[in-house]
Amino acid sequence: MADHVFDVLVLGSGAAGLSVALRVLEAKPHARVAILSKNALDEGSTKYAQGGIAAVLDVLDSTDAHLADTLDAGAGLCSPGAVRFAVEHAKEAIDWLIGQGVVFDREDGAYHLTREGGHSHRRVIHAADATGLAVETSLSDRARSGGAEVLENHIAVDLIREKLGGGERGRCLGCYALNRASGRVDLLRAKVVVLATGGASRVYLYSSNPDGSTGDGIAMAWRSGCRVANMEFSQFHPTCLYHPKAKSFLIPEAVRGEGGRLLRPDGTRFMDEYDRRGELAPRDIVARAIDDVMKRLGCDCVWLDISHKPADFIRGHFPTVYATCLSFGIDMTKEPIPVVPAAHFTCGGVITDFHGRTDVARLYAVGETAFTGLHGANRLASNSLLECVVFGASAAADIAGRLDDIPPPPALPAWDESWVTDSDEEVVVAHNWDEVRRFMWDYVGIVRSTKRLERAKHRIRLLQDEIKEYYDSFRVTHDLLELRNIATVADLIVRSALSRKESRGLHYTIDFPELDIVAPVQNTILVPKNFSARRHPR
Repeated sequence: MADHVFDVLVLGSGAAGLSVALRVLEAKPHARVAILSKNALDEGSTKYAQGGIAAVLDVLDSTDAHLADTLDAGAGLCSPGAVRFAVEHAKEAIDWLIGQGVVFDREDGAYHLTREGGHSHRRVIHAADATGLAVETSLSDRARSGGAEVLENHIAVDLIREKLGGGERGRCLGCYALNRASGRVDLLRAKVVVLATGGASRVYLYSSNPDGSTGDGIAMAWRSGCRVANMEFSQFHPTCLYHPKAKSFLIPEAVRGEGGRLLRPDGTRFMDEYDRRGELAPRDIVARAIDDVMKRLGCDCVWLDISHKPADFIRGHFPTVYATCLSFGIDMTKEPIPVVPAAHFTCGGVITDFHGRTDVARLYAVGETAFTGLHGANRLASNSLLECVVFGASAAADIAGRLDDIPPPPALPAWDESWVTDSDEEVVVAHNWDEVRRFMWDYVGIVRSTKRLERAKHRIRLLQDEIKEYYDSFRVTHDLLELRNIATVADLIVRSALSRKESRGLHYTIDFPELDIVAPVQNTILVPKNFSARRHPR
């Protein structure tokens, strides 16, 4: 088994993780910074983000307007301080990305800004309709050439915390990680560990996310003693391409922002009947409206039509969407696109402060893994990549300022698999994978009920017992580790949803269809059994 020692170990290679790694290296060029990616370095949710990044770059716009739009979308649960922190550092984040080589679209000499649902101004800067790809490519290229050590095809098994007297557990010292090339579990020790593993949308049967979005960081942090918050708020993107051969292809918000209309199968519009903002309403409203139309009419999808715009405009602004749809026989310049909602973004996560610090000393969380208070009960479109870069910068600054005072991690025991064997029942893992995602979609999806949630809770308990027995008996595999994590995250989502006795933002239940205007508005905070209220020295 390999034993590596780093100054900073970043788990995850999307915009958040790469931002932390690169900025730490900017401040500490000689630091040993490692980036662990469970697939290729540039493979993750960031790569597939098509829309853009929200930032106030127009003189007619203002940070107060961006703040107000974010608070409105968040349905009363955003932290105003977190939102202001993000929007006031947005331009700085864009400037840094440009400095890293990201090329954004221009029009008539200025950066082209588009408008998306929930925004009162055009403020979404983008690289055609493949902004995430542009960001991921530029930052991963910088990481490879800028001094970071890259560990591809490694998946973290669990975090390691030092043990203190009286059963209390202390600082994070690193993690164990499965090296998929060797099939063995390596020991990765570090002064500081950063969780940047993304969200958990693959807990659902239908998702716009790549296969790796299994909530690994959230699950590991929970098992390690960190609190999590607002896990009931899973955002469903309203418009994913509906085609039997299309795997989770997202039709970005900007298509509606540029005039796309949502239609019933008979060609009539319906969004004005659900919200005065029509197609530009926030995502939770649009997703529920589509879900309602599909259920009432018994149709498999609805249609998104922008064919009334000039063909050159469509091909110029949405080249990726146009080419992908055309590959499935759909010409969006002449006909509407069949679309359905799909799980897209995890608004809750590991509780952090503005510097990414968690409840566990020397353990940070950034990006979709973290709960900063920015998104509240619903994320405003294109605030996700913004969060990654802004809070990635603040976490990196905090880490760089403390790094010289942190001693190297002590010697730690190797991963012990002396009592386990290779599995002869991989079919169990595949079956449980499928079952979790199906009952989460059926019972804990866009519209919920207490009865459905209780059913999901019961199934999760049984599955977790099966998974634990399997985990304790056989050598770990990539699929088993992801299954263990999505089962943990599914449990957190269901527990959070059951505790909220109202409908707010992305959480809609037929048993409590209205906002609770009597009780104080508050976040749903889950506390693990091994949580220590005492603040550890950071």
